[in-house]
Amino acid sequence: MLVMVSAALGVVQFYHPTPAPIEPFANVSRLAAGASMNAFGMSREVKLSFALPGGEVEFPLEVSGDPSALTYEWVASRDSMPIESIRPMNGATFIAPSKPGFYRLAIVRGSDLQIIPEPTLAVMVPFKQRVGGMLNGYRIGTYVADRFAHHDHPDGFLEVSSADVDLRITTHLRLGDFLTHDSQNDVWPKYVALNPRLLDKLELVFAKIGARARLSQPGDGTQSVAFDVHSGFRTPAHNAGVWRAAGDSRHQYGDAADVAIDANGDGRVTAADEAMVARAVDQVEDEHPDLVGGLGLYTSGSYRTPYVHIDTRGTRSRWKG
Repeated sequence: MLVMVSAALGVVQFYHPTPAPIEPFANVSRLAAGASMNAFGMSREVKLSFALPGGEVEFPLEVSGDPSALTYEWVASRDSMPIESIRPMNGATFIAPSKPGFYRLAIVRGSDLQIIPEPTLAVMVPFKQRVGGMLNGYRIGTYVADRFAHHDHPDGFLEVSSADVDLRITTHLRLGDFLTHDSQNDVWPKYVALNPRLLDKLELVFAKIGARARLSQPGDGTQSVAFDVHSGFRTPAHNAGVWRAAGDSRHQYGDAADVAIDANGDGRVTAADEAMVARAVDQVEDEHPDLVGGLGLYTSGSYRTPYVHIDTRGTRSRWKG
């Protein structure tokens, strides 16, 4: 007993409690929130999520403190004005705004509000809102699903104003990369069908190519793959006039892109680049079966620049054009 008491006195003599933390750590109730890595796709590079008006959308978050005390609202992406009313948080599931557009999520605790900068939420115009193949004066055309109800079709279309063209939708891609190259240059807004799985697959392919090519590194230490999106979304009306285009092309569904990629970084796009891209696509599909799809290599003299077609149709297909 005497030994135990002596030991306790020794501990008390040399024990000095840790001082309370000072700012900014002292205020443990301060709101700190951000999107978790799961919000950016398997590539961790996708900066756009999709929803239909008033629909549910998954938006994984990392938030400090008690999540039951949190509420949320949506703000317009360009002016940060609140849209609709504040709602209580319910895990990682949120209710999208009722009006199509581009929004950012704002998390609220008491008087604290934090806007999550990425990913941007794109609320689409539903597929069935077209009238006679037109949508607000923009000609889209008709789909197979307009004649056969069980055929697949895009869930909806992104409404794109001229101010949205440079919106970053992945680390390397802009929304303008996927606009239809038709004769409606002066018609705004335009409408785009786009599948997030395609964005994820393209970024994974870019990552494979960059690691394999050992491209020169800019000052920030990153690797850059030079590429150009020749064709992203095609309206059915435009696709009908594209030379040698498939009648039911995946471009109409927003899950295909034709891309010219300088994979080896030599300043040219050649058959050697196409071979590197093909290996990268195969590897991505092996690692991510959910992204399996088509790969077409277009290297003949019929084309001004060799390019590859990449899509996520759900079944494996390979061809040369």
